[in-house]
Amino acid sequence: MREFIGMARLQCIAAVILLFISGMSVASESAVEAVRQVVAQNVEEVLAKYEQEKPFFETDPKRFYLNMDAALSQIVDFRRIAARVMGKYARKATKTQRGRFSTVFKSSLFETYTKTLVESGSFKINVVKAALNSRSDKRASVDLSVVSESGNVYPVTYSMYFTKDGQWLMENVIVFGVNVGLAFKDKFEAQFRVHKGDIDAVIDNWSVNIDLKSAQEG
Repeated sequence: MREFIGMARLQCIAAVILLFISGMSVASESAVEAVRQVVAQNVEEVLAKYEQEKPFFETDPKRFYLNMDAALSQIVDFRRIAARVMGKYARKATKTQRGRFSTVFKSSLFETYTKTLVESGSFKINVVKAALNSRSDKRASVDLSVVSESGNVYPVTYSMYFTKDGQWLMENVIVFGVNVGLAFKDKFEAQFRVHKGDIDAVIDNWSVNIDLKSAQEG
């Protein structure tokens, strides 16, 4: 009788564990689908806005950048990316300097790569898959492919994080295996040395051009 009760308890515990694991699996799948949908919807909206505003790139650039900025800011945390680019030097900077670099970084990044898109001709973006970070369900990666007019396919990965107010936002991007955030961080550090620790000079002379080949991850 005692053995029967012991076996029953073990079965109950096993059932609870299975239910718990099953619940975690369902929750994970739900989170993966949520972040994938967020990116897919934003990509669709940004591309629609891009096609709408593209004619104004030359005639009214202020309007073009303002409206594209609004669309991209729905999913890209530019301030967080800028802070990571500054890295340890953010602690040496004043609040004003950090804010100024965030503005300059966002503007230069946006203008440079939007111009590249406009000049590249037609393209489409496919959201391939999403996956939660194995160490935290508050972070995820979303794989995309950018398909050029000629049919060339370029792999892109968004690094996403889940905010305290319940949003998925991009905190980094990887292109051709190049961690862009890390590449810019290395550039900031190099410029900090060039300008002998003058953060204002680094900000005043900032540009987003980087050598993607030399920045490739090992």
